[in-house]
Amino acid sequence: AQVEQEAFLETTEGSGVNISCSHPNKLSGDYIHFYRQLPGRGPEFLALSARGSKDVPDIAGQLWVSADRLWSALWLGAARRGDAAVYYCALGP
Repeated sequence: AQVEQEAFLETTEGSGVNISCSHPNKLSGDYIHFYRQLPGRGPEFLALSARGSKDVPDIAGQLWVSADRLWSALWLGAARRGDAAVYYCALGP
C-alpha cells in the first residue's frame, strides 16, 4: 500500500510540529512505523502504531503518535535544534 506525507515541514525551536501521513489502502493487520534520519546517520526507529494515540517516552523531547485507517501523525512538541531530521512513516505488518 502507498503512503504519502508532506515533502517539507519547518518549525522554530521550542515549537511543535505535526507530521502527517495518508494511507487510504491500509489493511486491518497493517501498522504504521515511524522513523527519523538525523544528518549523517542511519534511520532511527521511533514508534509503531496501529490505531489510537500514544506517548513515546523513550525518545527525548515530547513525542506522540496517532493512527487510524486513513491517516497517521507524529507530533513533536518543543522541537530542539537536534531534532532536525528527515522523518518517515511506513506501512507494513
